[in-house]
Amino acid sequence: MNQAFHRDDIPELDQMTLRSSAALLQTQFPGMFNAETIERFLISSYDEFAPRLTNKTYLGLFAEKFARERLRALARVEGKSDDERPVVLFLCTHNAGRSQMALGFFREMAGDAAIGWSGGSEPGSQVNPAAVAAMEEVGIDISEEYPKPWTDEIVRAADVVITMGCGDACPVFPGKRYLDWEITDPAGLTVDDVRPIREEVKGRVEALLAELQVPVS
Repeated sequence: MNQAFHRDDIPELDQMTLRSSAALLQTQFPGMFNAETIERFLISSYDEFAPRLTNKTYLGLFAEKFARERLRALARVEGKSDDERPVVLFLCTHNAGRSQMALGFFREMAGDAAIGWSGGSEPGSQVNPAAVAAMEEVGIDISEEYPKPWTDEIVRAADVVITMGCGDACPVFPGKRYLDWEITDPAGLTVDDVRPIREEVKGRVEALLAELQVPVS
């Protein structure tokens, strides 16, 4: 199994991290996925982030986190999971501002009662610093989040897909519930300009949770 990560373009430290991640994920999805599937998800996740993330210090760990999210989604799609909590996917263009703030509020308010994911059609290199600062003002830390794409299994596993400005690039699956939120893109704006956007996102998330009958913590 470990030889799957032995590539000249993967630094030795990242290879060690990926090997450790593969072993960990094997214990977290017992009987669901074989070693080859887990390795494939880890490598494809790593290859997704490697060319564009500005901070490569935690590249291996980002790959593990995203691979875990994708495997959880695949388990739901394939009927291998008994987790019946509602799943909401927040999508925007760069997964750097609006969708990250929405995910931050969703996780803070819903706690363990629901699952939130996010993604972008053209993922950026980092989360918008002004969005991070604006969320920090209300006690929500999104500084450790990272822009990521959506994948078929993640979209298919979601109960509700919230789109924000990704237009025709947003994925469409028959039978999936979609809601489009027209919210200003905070890219290039100051923290002062982001605050009203943050409050609009908060209000929409609160309304969504009420509609889904998810108790707010």
